[in-house]
Amino acid sequence: MFKKTLTLAVAASTLTIAAPALAQDSGATIGFIGGLTGPIESLAPPILAGASLAVAQVNEQGGILGGELTMISADSACDATGGATAADKIINTDNAVAVVGGLCTGETIGAFNGSGLSGNVVFVSPASSAPALTTLEDNDLVFRTTPSDALQGVKMANLLLAKGVNDIAITYVNNDYGKGFADALVAAYEAGGGTIAANVAHEEGKADYRAELGNLVASQNLVILAYANASGNTILRQAVESGNFTTYVGGDGMVGDDLLNGIDASAVEGLIATRAGAPTGEAVDIYNAFTGGEGFVANATYAPQAYDAAFLLALAIEKNGSASRDGLAAALREVASAPGEKILPGEWAKAKELIAAGTDIDYEGAGGPLDFDEAGDVDGIIVELAVEGGKFVEKGVIQ
Repeated sequence: MFKKTLTLAVAASTLTIAAPALAQDSGATIGFIGGLTGPIESLAPPILAGASLAVAQVNEQGGILGGELTMISADSACDATGGATAADKIINTDNAVAVVGGLCTGETIGAFNGSGLSGNVVFVSPASSAPALTTLEDNDLVFRTTPSDALQGVKMANLLLAKGVNDIAITYVNNDYGKGFADALVAAYEAGGGTIAANVAHEEGKADYRAELGNLVASQNLVILAYANASGNTILRQAVESGNFTTYVGGDGMVGDDLLNGIDASAVEGLIATRAGAPTGEAVDIYNAFTGGEGFVANATYAPQAYDAAFLLALAIEKNGSASRDGLAAALREVASAPGEKILPGEWAKAKELIAAGTDIDYEGAGGPLDFDEAGDVDGIIVELAVEGGKFVEKGVIQ
């Protein structure tokens, strides 16, 4: 049986490798690639901690392939070039068999195109939500455990229209994430009868977005699709200072405590946000009862999806029978989908026994079922959050 109280055995500052994964006689090594610095740096530590908890559970329950599961992290700063650099190290120097990551879509695509495709490496991203990942030419190597923004955009549109918000102004960070999210939102919102008063891209890294905000005043309802640690915070702060807006809305990249740095929380009370959520059920309840090491918060943004990504990769490696990249994608699909005996979060020892006996398994994750479609995407649910008393509070599933 799994343990609900665990000591987190791996952390970003201590992740090391004893031997190249492809040369190991036992055990296996995976990588973690994500923006530990940069525009999502406040969101990244709990995501890493979620993946690390899965690794710790594997090792506490007998390890993998007769040895230990090791995870090496590399910072890619939410950037395509950073992703390529991180992947080169993780894949070509450390010889990881698979990768959890990236987090931002651009860094995932940069990492995969840089070394993943040529290295035949499976990537499972817990947070890359842009629709661009669906159409990536990846030889069935790139998967994600979070739903696409093609869904999140529709759900945000439905939520706003249901609240009687019939016109909006949108500003989005000019990258795969921002543009993909904005396109999905615009299409669904207009189809539902809403009016897009303005739709303005902005570049990351500026100190002043007042010119962009000046082009958004045709509506008092401002949607910001950006990152909490970067343009999202700056735009929100300057929008509040302008006094031109009464309703604020953000996507998943905005859901972090750092979003409100330097902002009077009372001025954004009721700010609406969306992010991937999890259904009710035994698997989710089990995961939510886990405790981990420093930085682990069970319901942090994309922490459940990161746990699932790492646990799934471990199951696939065990199913594949070696620390080889060959055959891993097929094994991943087998352990993630029916038919098979259900495996719930933390049930590593049970899964190992079933795999050894030749029994099919079907992992049901902390973020819900993980039946990958042809593109490596999963269905999912999107939840509503609101800022209340200076904190994000989850309000429920968006229908």
